[in-house]
Amino acid sequence: MYAVISDRGRQSTVRVGDVVNVDLQSSAEPGSEITFDKVLLVGGEGGARIGTPTVDGASVTAKVIGDSRGKKLVVFRFKRRKNVRVKRGHRQTYTQVEILGING
Repeated sequence: MYAVISDRGRQSTVRVGDVVNVDLQSSAEPGSEITFDKVLLVGGEGGARIGTPTVDGASVTAKVIGDSRGKKLVVFRFKRRKNVRVKRGHRQTYTQVEILGING
C-alpha cells in the first residue's frame, strides 16, 4: 500500500517503513508521532483511490526521528563589467520521519 501526501505544498509518495524528509516541524520532538491529513491518493492491490483534492477519511501516521540538513546549495550572482560578484550558500533544515501506517 502506498499514498501520496501533501505537506506545505510538497508532495511525497510514501510506503510503510519509508524514511522521508519533510519540511521542518519545529513543534515535533524526536520519538513523537505526527499525522498527515492531506492525502491526495491511496493505492494498493485493490486499485487506487484518488481524492478531489484529498481522499476523505485517509491519513498517514509517522514517527519523528529527528532533524537533518540537506545538501549545501551555492548561489553565485555575476554581472560582467560591473564588478558584481556575490556568492551565497543555503542549507535547508528538514525533519526526518518514518512512516508507520496508512489509514484509508
